[in-house]
Amino acid sequence: MITLDALNTATPEHFTATLSGVFEHAPWVAAAIAPARPFATVTALHEAMFATVLAAPPDQVTTFLRGHPELAGSAALSGTLTRESTAEQASLNLDRGAEDIAALNTAYAARFGFPFITCVRRHTRASLLSEFRRRVTLDPATEHATALQEIFYITRLRLAVLVEGPGMPAVNGSLTTHVLDTSIGRPGKGILVELREAGIPTLLASGRTNADGRTVAPLLHGAPLRIGQYELLFHVGAYFAGQATERPAFLDIVPVHFGISEPETHYHVPLLVSPGAYSTYRGS
Repeated sequence: MITLDALNTATPEHFTATLSGVFEHAPWVAAAIAPARPFATVTALHEAMFATVLAAPPDQVTTFLRGHPELAGSAALSGTLTRESTAEQASLNLDRGAEDIAALNTAYAARFGFPFITCVRRHTRASLLSEFRRRVTLDPATEHATALQEIFYITRLRLAVLVEGPGMPAVNGSLTTHVLDTSIGRPGKGILVELREAGIPTLLASGRTNADGRTVAPLLHGAPLRIGQYELLFHVGAYFAGQATERPAFLDIVPVHFGISEPETHYHVPLLVSPGAYSTYRGS
């Protein structure tokens, strides 16, 4: 990473070269704001860059949009994506099942005249495909504005991993949980908690609750939460089996299904449980 102070004092050429990959194939964005330095915060830097795009002539904006790669398109297949786009698309293995994406790419480009643009790092694969199908039906003006908003999210993330300094953009979300044993009115300690994307067997995270009924660290943190459907599995059977009870617990593994729609915020999914019942809610 480079510091904001270093960018503020760099030569215009170095400033532009350092930030050239933030906006896809558009070093002119960084070059345009170099004379506006110094920037007090990293957020202010990003806002200035994005404002430059919004203020550009319509033909230049259209060319900029057309410079973005398709999802799992020819550039991805030939290995000619930018470093940033390569990492973003690889995070969802978009080359898998690319036939469906190819059909959507064709329909979208025919309707709007530029590739489908979305912030891949804010979606699960299922969410991304659902969003692709929804947006291909939008009217051109709405979709043009939506594509620019997605570029805002993409570039904000790219800048946040490239530049450090005061006023960092708010790009990270987190997911936590808490188990309360309502039969004794105390936190449930030592309960295994597993997190999966709904319908996907791969384990995303796991942990055991401590004396406060919480996992030591958030189950998800340090990045945007991906929009999608999830399930938490609370292994309460083993916990209640360790209690001095006269009969076996009714519950074994408690599944809690929930959705994430706000990637940059905090989700808290607690479990209130007894040997025979449970409830949950979205906490704070």
